[in-house]
Amino acid sequence: MTLNYPLLQFEHLSQRDIELLSSIAGLPEEAVRARLAGDPGWVDQELASPALYEAIFGDSDNLGPIVTPFLAFGALVHHAEGDLGRASHLLEWSGPGKRLPVFDVGPLREYLEDGGRRFFLIEHLASFTKVASGTFWVRTRRGYARRRFSEVDPVRLADLVEQLPMEQRPGGYRRLGDVALFLSGVFPDHTARHPLPVSQRERLARSAAIGPTDALIEGDGVGFLERAGAGWYRRAVEEAEAVVGNGPSFLRDVADRFADARRILNYLADRYLYRRDIGLIRPGG
Repeated sequence: MTLNYPLLQFEHLSQRDIELLSSIAGLPEEAVRARLAGDPGWVDQELASPALYEAIFGDSDNLGPIVTPFLAFGALVHHAEGDLGRASHLLEWSGPGKRLPVFDVGPLREYLEDGGRRFFLIEHLASFTKVASGTFWVRTRRGYARRRFSEVDPVRLADLVEQLPMEQRPGGYRRLGDVALFLSGVFPDHTARHPLPVSQRERLARSAAIGPTDALIEGDGVGFLERAGAGWYRRAVEEAEAVVGNGPSFLRDVADRFADARRILNYLADRYLYRRDIGLIRPGG
């Protein structure tokens, strides 16, 4: 997947991030900035550094330096890449509260070998540290009505996207794909235990431009979101192409490899995010 990810990563980092990287690398801050702007090998090396991981997540009474979510997840994704590179198997999500040993680690290793894909996962996770919510108006047979939405509620978010002007819909479908990946990847147990009703899955299937049978045969929620998420990513590209003549083609790769991205997030959440006091809290139920 082709992205200028060193430059993109540089844009996400704070001054405190630069100071920490400078301290760990033993380089002046200006040298760090120059490396971040154009040296992907150095960027990957530093994000994979055990010293960076320990500085952010090390076990101690001190919660570590205050860094951006982007740098924290960057260290986490690269650390997971190293672990998977050495693993002969992993405990794979197979249902609510169920994990089974699976030896098919190769596709996940191959996925994480690509810098653009790693960048996508890092940015994806960082984007959900703050979740947008609000209200919007829809036209009904009785006039206009106000609806509430949350960014992690795909049903209401899909309703909102349908109300957007054409030029804003590509971003809306991209975010719907992100939500599907986040819910199925980071919270698979909760998602599987609370599957959407068939009527809502049918609405989302239309929004994602996938077959109506996909809404009926995937009852656990995770499988359905996997198909819908891939559909939304593809639709984001198609809508952008219709508006401006081209679209974010890397999202086609995300759609094609949605299951691999979801499996990586399942692994990362189980192994790291839920095992620390400063990590995520599993939803109830």
